[in-house]
Amino acid sequence: MLVAGVDSSTQSTKVVLCRAEDGAVIGSGSAPHPDGTECDPQAWWDALLIAGRGLLDRADAVGVAAQQHGMVALDDAGAVVRPALLWNDMRSARQAVDLIAELGGPGEWARRTGSVPTASFTVTKLRWLAEREPANAARTSMVVLPHDWLTWRLGSAPAFSPVPGDWPRTRPVTDRGDASGTGYFSPADGTWLPGLAKAALGRDIDLPEVAGPAGAVGQTSWGAVLSAGTGDNMGAALGLGLRDGDVVISIGTSGTAFAVTPAGAADPSGAVAGFADATGRFLPLVCTMNAARVLTITAGLLGVDPDTMSGLALAAQPGAGGLSLLPYLDGERTPNRPDAAGVLSGLTTANFTRQNVARAAVEAVLCGLADAVDHLIAAGLTPRRVLLIGGGARSAAIRAIAPGVFGTEVAVPEPAQYVAIGAARQAAWALAGTSEPPPWPERAATSYQGVPVPQVRERYAALRDATATWQGPRQEGSAP
Repeated sequence: MLVAGVDSSTQSTKVVLCRAEDGAVIGSGSAPHPDGTECDPQAWWDALLIAGRGLLDRADAVGVAAQQHGMVALDDAGAVVRPALLWNDMRSARQAVDLIAELGGPGEWARRTGSVPTASFTVTKLRWLAEREPANAARTSMVVLPHDWLTWRLGSAPAFSPVPGDWPRTRPVTDRGDASGTGYFSPADGTWLPGLAKAALGRDIDLPEVAGPAGAVGQTSWGAVLSAGTGDNMGAALGLGLRDGDVVISIGTSGTAFAVTPAGAADPSGAVAGFADATGRFLPLVCTMNAARVLTITAGLLGVDPDTMSGLALAAQPGAGGLSLLPYLDGERTPNRPDAAGVLSGLTTANFTRQNVARAAVEAVLCGLADAVDHLIAAGLTPRRVLLIGGGARSAAIRAIAPGVFGTEVAVPEPAQYVAIGAARQAAWALAGTSEPPPWPERAATSYQGVPVPQVRERYAALRDATATWQGPRQEGSAP
């Protein structure tokens, strides 16, 4: 049998077709999404039709994993009320501060929802909608997440039709992993907290049903089983087959550090999000806003392609000759500085070279993620090994420099669409109806070692802390 996995990320849709028994990938496709911090969900569907052409209709089961937190507001007829606000939209930063204060403070939020909401979380976007677009808020009767919407449409629409036709005919369904990123769900109890959603929006709204990890939630028009789907980080964890002590560092549009644990996290500092995973366990996670895009923008500034920039970075010495970059180009989530901007520090006539600028960019991304791992350790995690994935992991400079910055050996699994593979594995699980996911083989990984360079992190930390109070705000109410 064949199963299809969908990864609907911020930047694109990827589809893989796998053998259900062993996860071997036999076909794949992709299609881009529009750039920005909000998006009409129809663009995701259009991309899915392109990426899944010749793949989805061959699948016996389909699973969807997608970017977390996005607010898809629906009216009574199931129509989208406004473009979805995405996880990287920072306009609800003030609303996050207000909600934390109104509903008991950081400790109470962590206790009830596993997380302290930032502007990324759906709950803060609901409050922004109520305050800034009251007419749209009044039209909203249900709020779903990106993966919920795509799964719902796959189970409701005529096969591959770009026109809604007679859908929806079913009720949207989500899973506990993606739901745990909304800010109005209890990962510990596996239940919605509708009072928090109501407090944010100012009125009651309907919420999707929450399926179990192995649940089959419907079928497509061509008869394929639909799994519950999940969030992108939960999909990656399932695709990688994480074991206790594995810490994943993913360098994509955002940077994340996460692990699968038997018990949930509740960090009152807000650094660690206490998510659920896609298997019935938990996924404590730390997210940074600025990751692979920092490398792309720096390469553009230097007028080179990514491979050339990687070579420039490797030609410089550790520490970039004294240059330090604080890479908060789009604000930042960890630390929580939605209004922050980037800072390049330590410039002299001697060190202001293309090689050092490239090296400083690579070290900055890695230092931010090393801080993220420290937060997981502070929350009780004991790392056994570090796995480096995501588009940024393809950079030779990232792979070579990471062990020195992290101070440990780093394993880089073979390049693959791990989010989509995780979604496919979930689909195979729903098809099998077993108590555990199918035991797909672990993928080969290459190990990288390096000499620790604690001085790089020390200088980065000094710049991070020194700029905590003086970076200027963006215009209130605007997207970054």
